[in-house]
Amino acid sequence: MSTSIIVVGANGRMGRTISQLVDAEPAFNLAGMVDSKEHVGKLAGSPCPVGDSLAAVLPQAPGAVTIDFTAPAVSLQSARTVAESGRALVIGTTGFTDAEKDELRELAKRAPIFWSSNMSIGINVLYKILPELTRALGDTYDIEMVELHHNHKKDSPSGTALTLGECLAEARGWKLNDVRCSSRDGIIGERPKAQIGIQAIRGGDVVGVHTVYFMGPGERIEVTHQAHSRENFAQGALRAAAWLAGQKPGKLYGMQDTF
Repeated sequence: MSTSIIVVGANGRMGRTISQLVDAEPAFNLAGMVDSKEHVGKLAGSPCPVGDSLAAVLPQAPGAVTIDFTAPAVSLQSARTVAESGRALVIGTTGFTDAEKDELRELAKRAPIFWSSNMSIGINVLYKILPELTRALGDTYDIEMVELHHNHKKDSPSGTALTLGECLAEARGWKLNDVRCSSRDGIIGERPKAQIGIQAIRGGDVVGVHTVYFMGPGERIEVTHQAHSRENFAQGALRAAAWLAGQKPGKLYGMQDTF
């Protein structure tokens, strides 16, 4: 039995990639497409329902799982919409504030909602491995991170970098907001021991590169993840959607729940 999919932000870079993969995968069915009023016209001719709001398309696609890679405000509205009907939603959007994440957790008590800052299997494995490496190396190793993305990315640091930073900080018994440094300029003095640097680089069409550095006495360890295409994230989102279709409300699910 195939999983029906509604794509929010269907005319965006990720939306187009997801729609194309759904069309190519027999296990999925494109049941609806949503985009803003200025872009929805570009979806004309689609064989599935098209609209400028999820609320308009959702009733036309019974049982479909919605996938949303857009912006925090749009994704939050998608979550509010599915919460009213109990329908399932997969969110790949980054840039949420702590308050917005709290709202997602509350809405997830009323509908199956899944959120991940990165849908890549490799990145999610790093979320488990890097804390182990951090604890094994000990406090004498400084931790820094550099992330590279395309010149259209709006949030900085990336959601993936922040999630990586959170798991690294927790392994040291820190809170990331207390120790994160994303800018250095001028005479800043010696680097504090309780610090994790996260620097962002933007340019070209880089899909996503994250490198974590562990720098200790006489040596340096580098762990790098490179995303070669958006299909990697789209495949992860579809995998999450197929899994989420069988889940009940109660918590904000993430990629770790699917392993």
